[in-house]
Amino acid sequence: MNRLHFLHNLLGTSLLPASASAPAHPGTINLESEAQRMRRELLEAWARSEQLTLITATQMPAEAYDFKYTPEAMSFAEQWRHCCQFTTTLLAARLDIADPYKNGRDLSKAVTKQQVIDEVKALYAFMRQTITTIPDAKLFEQAEFVGGKIPNWRYLYAMENHIIHHRGQCMVYLRLKGVTPEGYLGW
Repeated sequence: MNRLHFLHNLLGTSLLPASASAPAHPGTINLESEAQRMRRELLEAWARSEQLTLITATQMPAEAYDFKYTPEAMSFAEQWRHCCQFTTTLLAARLDIADPYKNGRDLSKAVTKQQVIDEVKALYAFMRQTITTIPDAKLFEQAEFVGGKIPNWRYLYAMENHIIHHRGQCMVYLRLKGVTPEGYLGW
């Protein structure tokens, strides 16, 4: 079995990056260059996510960071704190890396607008570090996800999708407080 066929079986044709399915030399694939390309793509996606997230988070007035539309809902601040802790905790467990919130950092203290924004910035710094330092093999390693298996590079996108979900909720919070969301230009 040649390498390309093996990788198609291992990763699934639709999961293998497009350039990996058309190697320069038939029968060979350079996972190192694929990992570099994947890292660049992930870093670009997460940089755009950070930009949109900070635009959204900074629009809420500081006095409304504790706003909840119902008593059962998370507050505006809790939405962002959830994104930070959920993302880092799940990635740390999946990738076998240190979780920044297990080192004595107390996310529950992030109650002011500035504290929450600082935590959001720390999340994105964690993501840049993770994407940059994850070993190539770990980047392409398959693991369980919602009843199936996906490579870890796709899991990084799933985590960003989770943030998109909460960012959308926060836009509704902004509107409920009379703030017209700015800067949402899509992906």
